[in-house]
Amino acid sequence: MPQLNPHPWFIILVFSWMIFLSILPKKITHHLFNDKPAPKTIKKTKTESWSWPWT
Repeated sequence: MPQLNPHPWFIILVFSWMIFLSILPKKITHHLFNDKPAPKTIKKTKTESWSWPWT
């Protein structure tokens, strides 16, 4: 059965992973987004203490 012979398939696997790990990360990291997210302003609300009726 030729499917069980790992020799040609192992070379294909190694070369495909070399392409995935060398070319694709560079393309992904150089991708520019059209709109950059703006940081949201954080508003601190003043909390009032709650007056307990039994104290």
